[in-house]
Amino acid sequence: MEAAKPSRTAYGVAFRRATHQLHDHPPLILNDPIAVPILGPSALPELHAAKSAIDEPANIALRGWLVARSRYAEENLAQAVAEGVNQYVLLGAGLDTFAHRNPHPGLRVFEVDHPATQQWKRNLVAASLSHPPSLTYAPVNFESESLPEKLAEVGFDPNAPAFFAWLGVVPYLTLPAFRSTLAFIAARPTGSGLVFDYGQPMSALPLRERIGRQIFLDRVASIGEPMHLFFTPAEVARELTAFFNLEDLGTDDLNSRYFANRPEVKGRSRLQLFGQSGRLLSAWL
Repeated sequence: MEAAKPSRTAYGVAFRRATHQLHDHPPLILNDPIAVPILGPSALPELHAAKSAIDEPANIALRGWLVARSRYAEENLAQAVAEGVNQYVLLGAGLDTFAHRNPHPGLRVFEVDHPATQQWKRNLVAASLSHPPSLTYAPVNFESESLPEKLAEVGFDPNAPAFFAWLGVVPYLTLPAFRSTLAFIAARPTGSGLVFDYGQPMSALPLRERIGRQIFLDRVASIGEPMHLFFTPAEVARELTAFFNLEDLGTDDLNSRYFANRPEVKGRSRLQLFGQSGRLLSAWL
């Protein structure tokens, strides 16, 4: 990855969060007034043009997934803050906007990402937004640098509880990299917590969904961001034996929690999730 060149998937995630603000009817799953401004004025024509494809099933499902996982992370964060946690670490932060709408006084936000993607975000923020005093950037090249060391350098307190959001990252990791980061989180003090998403392996999916998954895998591999790591719920639970109170949610759970009873809008398809691949998990220490 070249200097100041972002992850293309990070842009795609941010773009769909922004289209949710512009084109989905209220109540929004994720109310994010920063999602559009952070992309800058040059993105507005593409954002407005996206309305023409807003009701395509694949678009609905992906957009719904991305806003639901952010909301789920932020709801669990609020629980952690209520119990005294004052450090929030976003691993693979991309263009996450939470720090710019942080409602929790005293909560420090640490955004961890590859230096190139993070510099790109900082450039976007400098052009259109102010820097929140609670936000600290922690650039980490995971191939050559230590996450604990780089966090410590920017003021993260390893002896205080923290909450971690690890969204859109796990499938791109190797198993050793996943376990290394998980071990770091598991070593945090009691009261710490974690949210991450993961995908189930091909063998756990119905045939039609396997075909769609392969198309998606080929696409992200073609832009240099291949996916490697998948788990069944039983497999991921075995990786989390140091944690307690696991909540592992699939499509039916998330549709029931976030998408049920949304008002019908004439001529529009209902925002919801499809398929069985993606899952969201929270765990506590």
